[in-house]
Amino acid sequence: MPDPSAPPPPPGTAAELLPGLRWARMPLPFPPRHVNLWFLRDGEGWLAVDAGASTADATALWEQLAATELDGLPVTRLLVTHFHPDHVGLAGWVCERWGAPLLMPRTEYLLARFLRLDTDAGMTAHQVDFARRAGCPEDYLAFLANRGPLFARAVVPVPRAFTRIAGGDTLRIGGRDWRVLTGGGHAPEMACLHCPELGMLISADQILPRITPYVGVGATEPLADPLADFLRSNDRLRAIPPETLVLPSHGEPFTGLHERIGSIAAHHAERLDTLAAGCTAPRTLFEATAILFPRVLEPGPLGFALGETLAHLNRLVVDGRLRREDGEVPRYITA
Repeated sequence: MPDPSAPPPPPGTAAELLPGLRWARMPLPFPPRHVNLWFLRDGEGWLAVDAGASTADATALWEQLAATELDGLPVTRLLVTHFHPDHVGLAGWVCERWGAPLLMPRTEYLLARFLRLDTDAGMTAHQVDFARRAGCPEDYLAFLANRGPLFARAVVPVPRAFTRIAGGDTLRIGGRDWRVLTGGGHAPEMACLHCPELGMLISADQILPRITPYVGVGATEPLADPLADFLRSNDRLRAIPPETLVLPSHGEPFTGLHERIGSIAAHHAERLDTLAAGCTAPRTLFEATAILFPRVLEPGPLGFALGETLAHLNRLVVDGRLRREDGEVPRYITA
């Protein structure tokens, strides 16, 4: 079993956790500042799990990995766990560079394709209107109006064809069976990979060792309840043995899967209680966000804080603890 306390590999290098299993890390210009890539020996080459974001140095780091860390062997398949830019961003380049097929859950693939193409002025206007209905101040609305399409800047064109993977599938990789498990909440159909023979779970962003995965609601589906999906998905992972080594997308490999599932659930229970207690008077989404994130002032992180707060508000509304008072700017109050 690999040592979970081993230091992470510097960018452009890879650490061998087991024969046929390597760990690389790509830097990101936004929190959490890195994303882990996993390489599984796959016949005459490697199956890569995730591609990283399209950043100024990303292709050079991939070329460095190819030249020094992959034994001169190609990427034979690329599996992208979900649609977020730090995972799918460079998928098109990787697939073209090696002629490798793209494997993704269908929902994640379609979202990535859609968002990469949704770049017109209407998209920006929709984001601004969402923030206006949240009760956000004018300076934040102006920030959004001038920001433009973030997704397209971090994602190269997504391949026009892919191979669908789905929960319950078994992938034969390097002579071992890896079962596809899908989780919701952070992304609608995020792929995780479990190999009982190795006692390993590639958890993507579903379970992280230190930070809690982002669970948010955006302008596309403002009444969604992703927190319920997220907590249910995590509970399903309790069927995996507790001693399993977890390989996350951010942070270091860790053990103690069941304890981490419990601590994440307790964190969200506390967040829900705090938010419910702060809505004894009607609150806009922006006002409610200050309850959970009192120190978030900068426009960049405010969008994530709004999304996470709305996920918790919607969960409280569905659970009957709050009610939504509809209007030009909806408000939330104790039911």
